Amino acid sequence: MNSVKKGHPTLHVDDLHTWFDLRAGILKAVDGVTIEVGEREAVGLVGESGCGKSVTAFSIMGLVPVPGKIAAGSISFGDRCISTLSDDEMSKIRGRDISMIFQDPMTYLNPVFSVERQITETILLHQPISKQEARTRTVGLLRSTGIPEAEKVTKYYPHQLSGGMRQRVLIAMAIACNPSLIIADEPTTALDVTVQAQILRLIKRMKEELKTSLLLITHDLGIVAHMCDRVYVMYAGKIVEHGDVWQIFKHAQHPYTRGLLECVLSIDQFKREIRTIDGFVPNLIHPPSGCRFRTRCAFATAECSNEPPLTQIEEGHYLACYNPQGDR
Repeated sequence: MNSVKKGHPTLHVDDLHTWFDLRAGILKAVDGVTIEVGEREAVGLVGESGCGKSVTAFSIMGLVPVPGKIAAGSISFGDRCISTLSDDEMSKIRGRDISMIFQDPMTYLNPVFSVERQITETILLHQPISKQEARTRTVGLLRSTGIPEAEKVTKYYPHQLSGGMRQRVLIAMAIACNPSLIIADEPTTALDVTVQAQILRLIKRMKEELKTSLLLITHDLGIVAHMCDRVYVMYAGKIVEHGDVWQIFKHAQHPYTRGLLECVLSIDQFKREIRTIDGFVPNLIHPPSGCRFRTRCAFATAECSNEPPLTQIEEGHYLACYNPQGDR
Protein backbone atom coordinates (compact mmCIF):
# COMPACT_ATOMS: atom_id res chain seq x y z
CA MET A 1 0.00 0.00 0.00
CA ASN A 2 1.11 3.57 -0.51
CA SER A 3 2.08 5.59 2.51
CA VAL A 4 -0.76 7.65 3.95
CA LYS A 5 -0.02 11.15 5.13
CA LYS A 6 -1.28 11.30 8.68
CA GLY A 7 -3.29 14.14 10.11
CA HIS A 8 -4.43 14.17 13.70
CA PRO A 9 -4.14 10.56 14.88
CA THR A 10 -7.38 8.64 15.21
CA LEU A 11 -5.71 6.56 17.94
CA HIS A 12 -2.77 7.45 20.16
CA VAL A 13 -1.47 4.95 22.71
CA ASP A 14 1.12 6.63 24.91
CA ASP A 15 3.57 4.68 27.11
CA LEU A 16 0.98 1.99 27.87
CA HIS A 17 1.63 -0.49 30.69
CA THR A 18 -0.91 -3.29 31.09
CA TRP A 19 -0.04 -5.70 33.87
CA PHE A 20 -1.57 -8.83 35.38
CA ASP A 21 -1.28 -9.37 39.13
CA LEU A 22 -0.79 -13.14 39.31
CA ARG A 23 0.06 -15.41 42.21
CA ALA A 24 3.53 -15.92 40.74
CA GLY A 25 4.14 -12.18 40.39
CA ILE A 26 3.36 -9.20 38.15
CA LEU A 27 3.17 -10.17 34.49
CA LYS A 28 4.00 -7.10 32.40
CA ALA A 29 2.22 -8.06 29.20
CA VAL A 30 2.45 -4.54 27.76
CA ASP A 31 5.37 -2.55 29.12
CA GLY A 32 5.71 0.98 27.76
CA VAL A 33 4.09 0.73 24.33
CA THR A 34 3.44 3.84 22.21
CA ILE A 35 1.62 3.53 18.89
CA GLU A 36 -0.41 5.81 16.62
CA VAL A 37 -2.97 5.13 13.93
CA GLY A 38 -3.77 8.05 11.65
CA GLU A 39 -7.01 8.92 9.94
CA ARG A 40 -7.82 6.32 7.24
CA GLU A 41 -4.46 4.66 7.87
CA ALA A 42 -3.79 0.93 8.08
CA VAL A 43 -1.22 0.03 10.74
CA GLY A 44 0.18 -3.40 11.55
CA LEU A 45 1.17 -4.61 15.03
CA VAL A 46 3.38 -7.65 14.55
CA GLY A 47 5.05 -10.21 16.79
CA GLU A 48 5.02 -13.79 18.00
CA SER A 49 2.27 -15.23 20.16
CA GLY A 50 2.67 -14.11 23.75
CA CYS A 51 4.39 -10.80 22.96
CA GLY A 52 1.47 -8.62 24.11
CA LYS A 53 -0.30 -7.74 20.85
CA SER A 54 -3.78 -8.91 21.85
CA VAL A 55 -3.45 -7.40 25.33
CA THR A 56 -2.70 -4.08 23.62
CA ALA A 57 -5.92 -4.45 21.60
CA PHE A 58 -7.98 -5.35 24.66
CA SER A 59 -6.51 -2.37 26.50
CA ILE A 60 -7.65 -0.05 23.70
CA MET A 61 -11.13 -1.57 23.80
CA GLY A 62 -11.36 -1.39 27.61
CA LEU A 63 -11.70 -5.17 27.79
CA VAL A 64 -8.63 -6.22 29.77
CA PRO A 65 -9.71 -9.32 31.73
CA VAL A 66 -9.28 -9.60 35.49
CA PRO A 67 -6.69 -9.66 37.08
CA GLY A 68 -5.25 -7.39 34.42
CA LYS A 69 -5.30 -3.60 34.54
CA ILE A 70 -3.81 -0.57 32.83
CA ALA A 71 -1.09 0.31 35.30
CA ALA A 72 0.22 3.43 33.53
CA GLY A 73 0.04 5.37 30.30
CA SER A 74 -2.90 6.69 28.33
CA ILE A 75 -5.04 5.87 25.30
CA SER A 76 -6.60 8.70 23.29
CA PHE A 77 -9.18 8.36 20.56
CA GLY A 78 -9.48 11.56 18.56
CA ASP A 79 -9.22 14.32 21.14
CA ARG A 80 -10.61 12.22 24.01
CA CYS A 81 -8.74 10.14 26.57
CA ILE A 82 -10.59 6.82 26.73
CA SER A 83 -8.33 4.88 29.09
CA THR A 84 -9.91 6.57 32.12
CA LEU A 85 -13.55 6.11 31.07
CA SER A 86 -15.98 4.01 33.11
CA ASP A 87 -17.32 0.74 31.71
CA ASP A 88 -20.65 2.43 30.88
CA GLU A 89 -18.92 5.29 29.06
CA MET A 90 -16.66 2.91 27.16
CA SER A 91 -19.60 0.72 26.12
CA LYS A 92 -20.97 3.69 24.16
CA ILE A 93 -17.74 3.86 22.16
CA ARG A 94 -17.23 0.14 21.55
CA GLY A 95 -19.05 -0.94 18.41
CA ARG A 96 -19.96 2.62 17.44
CA ASP A 97 -16.62 4.44 17.15
CA ILE A 98 -14.14 1.59 17.67
CA SER A 99 -14.93 -1.99 16.75
CA MET A 100 -12.96 -5.20 16.88
CA ILE A 101 -12.77 -8.33 14.76
CA PHE A 102 -11.68 -11.14 17.06
CA GLN A 103 -9.55 -14.12 16.10
CA ASP A 104 -11.97 -16.81 17.31
CA PRO A 105 -15.56 -16.19 16.15
CA MET A 106 -17.00 -19.07 18.20
CA THR A 107 -15.74 -17.42 21.38
CA TYR A 108 -17.29 -14.04 20.61
CA LEU A 109 -20.53 -15.07 18.89
CA ASN A 110 -23.26 -16.09 21.32
CA PRO A 111 -24.17 -19.71 20.51
CA VAL A 112 -27.81 -19.35 21.65
CA PHE A 113 -28.67 -16.24 19.59
CA SER A 114 -29.30 -16.08 15.86
CA VAL A 115 -27.06 -14.08 13.53
CA GLU A 116 -29.88 -11.57 13.07
CA ARG A 117 -30.30 -10.96 16.79
CA GLN A 118 -26.59 -10.49 17.42
CA ILE A 119 -26.10 -7.94 14.63
CA THR A 120 -29.38 -6.06 15.16
CA GLU A 121 -28.66 -5.70 18.88
CA THR A 122 -25.35 -4.04 18.02
CA ILE A 123 -27.11 -1.64 15.65
CA LEU A 124 -29.98 -0.81 18.02
CA LEU A 125 -27.57 -0.16 20.89
CA HIS A 126 -25.92 2.69 18.98
CA GLN A 127 -28.36 3.81 16.28
CA PRO A 128 -31.79 5.51 16.73
CA ILE A 129 -33.64 3.29 14.25
CA SER A 130 -36.49 0.79 14.42
CA LYS A 131 -36.07 -2.97 14.76
CA GLN A 132 -37.30 -3.45 11.20
CA GLU A 133 -34.73 -0.97 9.88
CA ALA A 134 -32.05 -2.77 11.88
CA ARG A 135 -33.11 -6.12 10.39
CA THR A 136 -32.99 -4.67 6.87
CA ARG A 137 -29.55 -3.23 7.54
CA THR A 138 -28.38 -6.60 8.91
CA VAL A 139 -29.26 -8.34 5.65
CA GLY A 140 -27.43 -5.62 3.72
CA LEU A 141 -24.36 -5.95 5.92
CA LEU A 142 -24.22 -9.72 5.40
CA ARG A 143 -24.55 -9.26 1.64
CA SER A 144 -21.74 -6.69 1.67
CA THR A 145 -19.43 -9.24 3.30
CA GLY A 146 -20.11 -11.73 0.53
CA ILE A 147 -22.43 -14.13 2.37
CA PRO A 148 -24.81 -15.81 -0.11
CA GLU A 149 -28.52 -16.05 0.72
CA ALA A 150 -27.99 -13.40 3.40
CA GLU A 151 -31.66 -13.22 4.43
CA LYS A 152 -31.69 -16.96 5.09
CA VAL A 153 -28.39 -16.80 7.00
CA THR A 154 -29.81 -14.23 9.44
CA LYS A 155 -31.88 -17.05 10.96
CA TYR A 156 -28.87 -19.32 11.46
CA TYR A 157 -26.97 -19.86 14.69
CA PRO A 158 -23.14 -19.78 14.86
CA HIS A 159 -22.77 -23.57 14.93
CA GLN A 160 -24.58 -23.77 11.58
CA LEU A 161 -21.96 -21.64 9.84
CA SER A 162 -18.51 -22.46 8.47
CA GLY A 163 -15.44 -20.79 9.98
CA GLY A 164 -15.21 -18.35 7.09
CA MET A 165 -18.90 -17.41 7.34
CA ARG A 166 -18.61 -16.88 11.10
CA GLN A 167 -15.69 -14.53 10.49
CA ARG A 168 -17.77 -12.65 7.90
CA VAL A 169 -20.55 -12.29 10.48
CA LEU A 170 -18.03 -10.79 12.93
CA ILE A 171 -16.91 -8.37 10.21
CA ALA A 172 -20.55 -7.41 9.55
CA MET A 173 -20.96 -6.70 13.27
CA ALA A 174 -17.74 -4.68 13.31
CA ILE A 175 -18.80 -2.39 10.46
CA ALA A 176 -22.49 -2.18 11.46
CA CYS A 177 -22.19 1.37 12.88
CA ASN A 178 -19.51 2.70 10.50
CA PRO A 179 -16.75 2.98 13.13
CA SER A 180 -13.77 5.32 12.77
CA LEU A 181 -11.36 2.57 13.80
CA ILE A 182 -11.43 -1.20 13.29
CA ILE A 183 -9.06 -3.43 15.25
CA ALA A 184 -8.54 -6.83 13.62
CA ASP A 185 -6.85 -9.30 15.97
CA GLU A 186 -5.41 -12.23 13.98
CA PRO A 187 -8.60 -12.29 11.86
CA THR A 188 -7.59 -15.32 9.77
CA THR A 189 -6.49 -17.68 12.56
CA ALA A 190 -7.63 -21.30 12.02
CA LEU A 191 -8.96 -20.59 8.50
CA ASP A 192 -7.64 -22.41 5.45
CA VAL A 193 -5.41 -20.48 3.05
CA THR A 194 -8.10 -19.78 0.45
CA VAL A 195 -10.54 -18.42 3.04
CA GLN A 196 -7.75 -16.39 4.67
CA ALA A 197 -7.15 -14.55 1.42
CA GLN A 198 -10.89 -13.89 0.99
CA ILE A 199 -11.21 -12.49 4.53
CA LEU A 200 -8.17 -10.23 4.13
CA ARG A 201 -9.50 -8.87 0.82
CA LEU A 202 -12.84 -8.26 2.49
CA ILE A 203 -11.32 -6.35 5.42
CA LYS A 204 -9.25 -4.24 3.03
CA ARG A 205 -12.30 -3.46 0.89
CA MET A 206 -14.46 -2.60 3.90
CA LYS A 207 -11.75 -0.26 5.21
CA GLU A 208 -11.56 1.57 1.89
CA GLU A 209 -15.33 1.77 1.39
CA LEU A 210 -16.00 3.02 4.93
CA LYS A 211 -12.95 5.34 4.90
CA THR A 212 -12.01 4.01 8.32
CA SER A 213 -8.69 3.38 10.11
CA LEU A 214 -7.37 -0.12 10.70
CA LEU A 215 -5.11 -1.62 13.36
CA LEU A 216 -4.20 -5.10 12.14
CA ILE A 217 -2.67 -7.47 14.70
CA THR A 218 -0.83 -10.45 13.28
CA HIS A 219 2.30 -12.59 13.51
CA ASP A 220 2.66 -12.62 9.72
CA LEU A 221 4.64 -9.82 8.09
CA GLY A 222 3.49 -11.08 4.70
CA ILE A 223 -0.07 -10.05 5.58
CA VAL A 224 1.17 -6.66 6.75
CA ALA A 225 2.91 -6.06 3.40
CA HIS A 226 -0.40 -6.57 1.64
CA MET A 227 -2.62 -4.66 4.06
CA CYS A 228 -0.77 -1.88 5.88
CA ASP A 229 0.90 1.50 5.48
CA ARG A 230 3.06 1.34 8.61
CA VAL A 231 4.08 -1.40 11.02
CA TYR A 232 5.11 -1.71 14.67
CA VAL A 233 7.18 -4.75 15.64
CA MET A 234 6.49 -5.90 19.21
CA TYR A 235 8.56 -8.25 21.31
CA ALA A 236 7.98 -9.28 24.93
CA GLY A 237 5.72 -6.34 25.72
CA LYS A 238 7.79 -3.65 23.99
CA ILE A 239 8.04 -2.02 20.57
CA VAL A 240 11.47 -2.82 19.12
CA GLU A 241 11.13 -1.25 15.66
CA HIS A 242 8.60 0.67 13.63
CA GLY A 243 8.38 2.47 10.34
CA ASP A 244 6.50 2.42 7.08
CA VAL A 245 6.15 -0.88 5.25
CA TRP A 246 8.97 -0.11 2.83
CA GLN A 247 11.38 0.75 5.63
CA ILE A 248 10.59 -2.42 7.55
CA PHE A 249 10.69 -4.78 4.57
CA LYS A 250 13.72 -3.31 2.80
CA HIS A 251 15.69 -1.69 5.63
CA ALA A 252 14.83 -3.68 8.76
CA GLN A 253 17.52 -3.18 11.39
CA HIS A 254 16.44 -5.14 14.47
CA PRO A 255 17.55 -8.79 14.57
CA TYR A 256 14.06 -9.79 15.69
CA THR A 257 12.39 -7.99 12.78
CA ARG A 258 14.82 -9.62 10.38
CA GLY A 259 14.07 -12.99 11.95
CA LEU A 260 10.35 -12.47 11.35
CA LEU A 261 11.06 -11.52 7.74
CA GLU A 262 13.03 -14.72 7.24
CA CYS A 263 9.84 -16.62 8.10
CA VAL A 264 7.84 -14.97 5.29
CA LEU A 265 7.15 -17.06 2.20
CA SER A 266 7.20 -15.25 -1.14
CA ILE A 267 6.39 -16.26 -4.71
CA ASP A 268 9.18 -13.90 -5.83
CA GLN A 269 11.96 -15.60 -3.86
CA PHE A 270 12.69 -19.32 -3.65
CA LYS A 271 13.61 -20.56 -0.19
CA ARG A 272 15.11 -24.00 0.22
CA GLU A 273 14.24 -23.89 3.91
CA ILE A 274 12.35 -21.57 6.23
CA ARG A 275 14.50 -20.19 9.00
CA THR A 276 13.07 -19.91 12.48
CA ILE A 277 13.98 -17.78 15.47
CA ASP A 278 15.64 -19.96 18.09
CA GLY A 279 14.22 -19.98 21.61
CA PHE A 280 10.96 -18.64 23.00
CA VAL A 281 9.40 -15.37 24.15
CA PRO A 282 10.66 -14.86 27.72
CA ASN A 283 8.63 -15.16 30.89
CA LEU A 284 7.17 -11.66 31.32
CA ILE A 285 6.98 -12.06 35.09
CA HIS A 286 10.78 -12.32 35.16
CA PRO A 287 11.96 -10.92 31.81
CA PRO A 288 15.66 -10.58 30.96
CA SER A 289 17.31 -7.32 31.96
CA GLY A 290 18.08 -4.84 29.21
CA CYS A 291 17.04 -5.84 25.70
CA ARG A 292 14.48 -8.60 26.09
CA PHE A 293 15.54 -10.22 22.83
CA ARG A 294 19.19 -10.57 23.85
CA THR A 295 18.79 -14.13 25.15
CA ARG A 296 17.79 -15.24 21.61
CA CYS A 297 19.96 -12.84 19.61
CA ALA A 298 23.10 -13.96 17.79
CA PHE A 299 24.42 -10.38 17.83
CA ALA A 300 23.98 -9.61 21.54
CA THR A 301 26.87 -7.95 23.38
CA ALA A 302 27.48 -6.89 26.97
CA GLU A 303 25.90 -3.53 26.16
CA CYS A 304 22.58 -5.29 25.54
CA SER A 305 22.19 -5.90 29.28
CA ASN A 306 21.07 -2.25 29.33
CA GLU A 307 17.68 -1.45 27.82
CA PRO A 308 18.12 0.20 24.40
CA PRO A 309 16.08 3.38 23.83
CA LEU A 310 13.71 3.61 20.87
CA THR A 311 15.44 6.17 18.65
CA GLN A 312 14.87 7.54 15.15
CA ILE A 313 17.39 6.21 12.63
CA GLU A 314 15.80 7.85 9.58
CA GLU A 315 12.66 9.87 9.06
CA GLY A 316 9.72 7.83 10.38
CA HIS A 317 11.89 4.79 11.18
CA TYR A 318 12.56 3.98 14.85
CA LEU A 319 14.70 1.25 16.39
CA ALA A 320 15.53 -0.08 19.87
CA CYS A 321 18.82 -1.94 19.34
CA TYR A 322 22.52 -1.44 20.09
CA ASN A 323 23.61 -3.70 17.22
CA PRO A 324 21.50 -2.89 14.13
CA GLN A 325 22.02 -5.27 11.24
CA GLY A 326 21.87 -2.97 8.21
CA ASP A 327 19.87 -3.46 5.03
CA ARG A 328 18.65 -6.86 3.91
